[in-house]
Amino acid sequence: MSQTNTVTLCLAYIIGLLSTSISWGSYAIITIGLFLSYLASKNYFRELLSKWRFKPSLFLAAGMVGFLATLYFQIKTPQPAVNDISQFISNGKQIVTVRGEVSNLPRLTRSQKGQFWLETKELNQMGKVIKVTGNLYVTIPLLQSTALYPGQAIAIKGILYKPKPATNPGGFDFKRFLQQQSTFAGLNGMQVNFTTNEQKKWGLWQVSKRIVRSQVRWLGSPEGQLVSSMVLGSKAIDLPYDIRDLFVRVGLAHALAASGFQTALILGLVLALSKGLAPKWQFGCGAVALVGFVGLTGLQPSVLRAVIMGFGALIGVATSRKIKPLGSLLVAATLLLLWNPLWIWDLGFELSFLATLGLVVSVPPLVAKLDWMPKAIATLIAVPLAAALWTLPLQLYIFGVIPPYSLVVNILTIPLISIISIGGIFSAIAALIWSAAGSAIALLLYYPTYILIWLVQFFSQLPGNSLAVGKIALWQLLAVYGLMSLVWFLPWLHKRWWIVGVVVVSLVLVPIWQYSTDFRVTVLADKVEPVIVVQDRGKVLLVNSGNPTTARFTVLPFLQQQGINSIDWAISTNLLDDKNGWMEILAQLPVKSFYSIAEDKKVRSLNGGSYRVLVTGEKVVAGSTQIELTDNRIPLWQLQIQNQKWLLVGNVQLSNKKTQVASQDISSVQVLLFAKNLDAELVAAIKPEVAIAYAQKTESKTTDLAKIKTKIFLTASDGAIQWTPNNKFESTIETVENNASLL
Repeated sequence: MSQTNTVTLCLAYIIGLLSTSISWGSYAIITIGLFLSYLASKNYFRELLSKWRFKPSLFLAAGMVGFLATLYFQIKTPQPAVNDISQFISNGKQIVTVRGEVSNLPRLTRSQKGQFWLETKELNQMGKVIKVTGNLYVTIPLLQSTALYPGQAIAIKGILYKPKPATNPGGFDFKRFLQQQSTFAGLNGMQVNFTTNEQKKWGLWQVSKRIVRSQVRWLGSPEGQLVSSMVLGSKAIDLPYDIRDLFVRVGLAHALAASGFQTALILGLVLALSKGLAPKWQFGCGAVALVGFVGLTGLQPSVLRAVIMGFGALIGVATSRKIKPLGSLLVAATLLLLWNPLWIWDLGFELSFLATLGLVVSVPPLVAKLDWMPKAIATLIAVPLAAALWTLPLQLYIFGVIPPYSLVVNILTIPLISIISIGGIFSAIAALIWSAAGSAIALLLYYPTYILIWLVQFFSQLPGNSLAVGKIALWQLLAVYGLMSLVWFLPWLHKRWWIVGVVVVSLVLVPIWQYSTDFRVTVLADKVEPVIVVQDRGKVLLVNSGNPTTARFTVLPFLQQQGINSIDWAISTNLLDDKNGWMEILAQLPVKSFYSIAEDKKVRSLNGGSYRVLVTGEKVVAGSTQIELTDNRIPLWQLQIQNQKWLLVGNVQLSNKKTQVASQDISSVQVLLFAKNLDAELVAAIKPEVAIAYAQKTESKTTDLAKIKTKIFLTASDGAIQWTPNNKFESTIETVENNASLL
């Protein structure tokens, strides 16, 4: 098969997998293949395409490969088996005992629990023992997880549950995350019992654990974990979350991921040490090193991509042939996606390949443009710039955030990262021979590691360290990458790259303009309290924050995807305490005016804007929205949003609620919000157009909801609710499903 045919079919397979994001993608792929095959058969196009050795049959074959790729993707999509443990989950909370084998070393979660996967064997449900299969996502108290190791047989007592999808825009889709791991159930473990006293089975996890212990022994924390994560990857190391978040915030997340840099160092070291050997022995030594590296880090897409390309380099050494990096990258992508087509939607996989593609195609022209600099400095600038250019559009599509200091931070930290990575590899090798020697070498890395952490902390504290520009749409993402590919593919565009650059920047700026002109009210789904975001043509009002978890994983991601970098007005409708998430939000976004019904000294000290405690009857004007605290006992709030009157009812007992609300002016209320359960009797009394509740229960048994004409939303099942003057009220879960079906 010719090189042209191979490249075309590999690209067709990858494009076919990408087309699974739309419902009619498989039919589109085969249709495009037939259409291009028809055009290629015409005399004019036949002569034009003959320069690239394209034949009509090649397009037809490419269409078929793309179509088969979509079918293969569906076949490989994990589905629970008949006896999968997820099939035996009851509706209510029920304590069960699950027996199985630990699949991996436990990891620390943000909630300070131990987390691991369990390969299930047996389920004890209310005294009934059932043989089950499938993986289980388990969290247990941290102290009970310290003695666990892969292959250990255990029994866990806890509550079995099904993971939930994202209920808020930008929220974490826990269900999809577990499905990608072939897991369909979770267990909140309470107690672990060891079923046998068998000896530990040897595994590469012991080697990894030995390396980490050796490097942490004298370096301490977090320096020791940081060195280990830069050698083995953060997915294999319990790096403290505060350090991990700092690296992500300034655009250095790649430094914590074992990938091409570490692979190149290991391969370079092995080839240097085996320089005097025959090529086949060099290949063997390199292959053993690469396979061992994969065993230590785990089957991560970024690592496997780098290892496959490393094998390509070894083949070049063994055969004395020059390997083309771009072809090696395409082969690596195709092989990995043949093994696991679901990785096409793995963010780590996508970022790894895009960054490598940027290095291959963009570093040489960038270095040429910087020829007025010394070559070493030009390369130092070109490498992070090329990687950033090719990964930024995807980051905007997923997160809607730009780290402005990323390029500067990468240039300043490349020498430190190189020193730490090289030293970390030598420390790891020494630790395998003599643990104390590994610790001694790691100790030499203290100051480079300390300076690296200091630099990351410094840039993370600078104003504007994370700029939210808004999430771009799929068509914008495809347009941006299409234009960037044209610049690389078409020679006549090389000197006119700035024209494409202007178009690309304009496409990215579209979300900023859109979000600054829209008026939208979003009621986020939360179990604690109503969280309302009012976007008023560039001005933002935030009512409540939820708890710290809600603030970190729901409120802040939503604000980032909407391109919000500051909050104009913030209101807390409940008493402030340690369980609220305002500290999380204030640490990330400035608030110009903060209002609450009781003073909180911590919030006041952290807030850089004005702070006021509201009293009953006091009104707050936030753009075109007016908020009034009408009763601080319930509490009861009235919101005038454009021409609509909203009533927010706090969480009090039903008897008190009816009496106290009845004493207020509740005439012409269009929207009724409940801080907790839906009160059917209150809905019947007020008769609003829309009622929104934050729980799935009804507090009344005497009122038939079917007879009430009010449109009812329950955020527990409907997800976040959005209102715009034109589209009225919509459930975001419905919107996502409709968009998916339209695509």
